[in-house]
Amino acid sequence: MDALRYGAERFRHDVGTAIFARIAGPDGEEVRSRIHDTPGPRWFAPDRPIRTVHADASMFVGGLSALLLQTLHPLAMAAVAEHSAYRSSPWGRLQRTSTFLATTTYGTAADAHAAVERVRAVHAGVHGIAPDGRRYDATDPHLLEWVHLAEIRCFLAAYRRYGAEPLTAEQENGYVTDTARVARALGVAAPPTDVAGLERRFAEFHAELSATPAAREAVRYLVLDPPLPLVVRPAYLGLSLAAVGLLPWWARVALGLPLPMPVRASAPVAGHLLVRGIRWATRPPERSEPSET
Repeated sequence: MDALRYGAERFRHDVGTAIFARIAGPDGEEVRSRIHDTPGPRWFAPDRPIRTVHADASMFVGGLSALLLQTLHPLAMAAVAEHSAYRSSPWGRLQRTSTFLATTTYGTAADAHAAVERVRAVHAGVHGIAPDGRRYDATDPHLLEWVHLAEIRCFLAAYRRYGAEPLTAEQENGYVTDTARVARALGVAAPPTDVAGLERRFAEFHAELSATPAAREAVRYLVLDPPLPLVVRPAYLGLSLAAVGLLPWWARVALGLPLPMPVRASAPVAGHLLVRGIRWATRPPERSEPSET
């Protein structure tokens, strides 16, 4: 029995290490230590909902769902298509995004501010003309708001369906309030601060959305042709099904992802199995909260 337990723990450790390396990069342990162990004040206290949601394995599903949903704004998609290295360096983009989320959620206030300033500096150089002739600018508060809305709506939807512990209505509103602080720092003028406001603003964007050829190409890449070895493709298929299953029906249709009813019914099952597996493999070590002095 001891040998079996040791083997299971070793397997869990190896899988967790591989997942962490993918999302955090080669210096992930050093970055994690700096984020969590550096003393100093934080933007968010340990009991804030943003910490609960962003620490959960459901973020894997929510993150992919958010990427799919964000492609539906033609100007945001034009910026990604012309300025992002999502094809040539998809893991690098994932690692930068995960580091940003971790830093602003758990890091010191100084590190969170520095992370925001780095993103704003990158955005300053992202502008151009979309295929439909309209100008886009990554510093545009309106475009920034769309990216923010799509992201936190998907994160919250994934946590509702796959999270370890349910949130109360008050905690859900608190999550939207917490994320609004980061959004304002990035340049969003008036991000929603509760779930009702989130849903209202999300609905107001509907008329601006459409699936451009670039959006459909990005979705095909993310769902059908990810840069992964064959051995992990089955697990990624489960992730993709769960992520697509979180999208509004009209978004699935627009992106050419109208899941047949039997497949749609199996998506939550695949999602629960995947998220529970990731949660088991990536269970973090116990760590004490650093001093804020």
